[in-house]
Amino acid sequence: MSPDAFAIKDCALIAIATGRKAITLKELRDRLQTINANSIYQHFWGGLLEPRFEEREYNNDFAAWARRGLHDDVLAERLAMADPTQYEDIEALRQELLELIEERLDQSEYLNWVLATEPFEFIRSQIVVFDTDQRLHHPEELARQLPTLSTSSIFYHFIDARRRPPKGFDDFRLWLSGFNGQYAGLEKRLAAIDPYFGTLNDLRQELVESFNQSCGEPV
Repeated sequence: MSPDAFAIKDCALIAIATGRKAITLKELRDRLQTINANSIYQHFWGGLLEPRFEEREYNNDFAAWARRGLHDDVLAERLAMADPTQYEDIEALRQELLELIEERLDQSEYLNWVLATEPFEFIRSQIVVFDTDQRLHHPEELARQLPTLSTSSIFYHFIDARRRPPKGFDDFRLWLSGFNGQYAGLEKRLAAIDPYFGTLNDLRQELVESFNQSCGEPV
């Protein structure tokens, strides 16, 4: 028996100010300990959905602030290497950030008192989901539709899905798993894709190529 039809959805991340700021690295550490998990999510993933004309130097806002506000290249590079897909959940990622910051504070007396040239402003996000009313019944149909899906739809199904049960699974793999192992190879290829270090356009192209390898080039 085939699984239910795949419902194509779209989304937007609404950025909401928290009113919490940090002007020193110690303040950033202290705020990070209690800030809403949705804020950490926003500062790692929200930038993917923001239209921009040039590539960001760093993939997350914490690393960008360490470079731009504190002028600390060492900390910026360490924070930039934190890949959120490699952690079980936001709480594990939060702990990694705290450890990186604590380690840097121990290494640099200067960073214990220096004021940043600009404050770090914590933003949290709220996702708004739209149903496109488009339903697909077979992976070959999805392979044909992938090149035309919006980047925000790609974000919803391949990135944000990992926060929903069962955690760690994107919507594509979850749906494919209902075809009794017929697409096990494709599931494996999708699992190997890291969506963090790149643009959503890059991610969409990787997905298109993976589906085409299993389902054939679209007509």
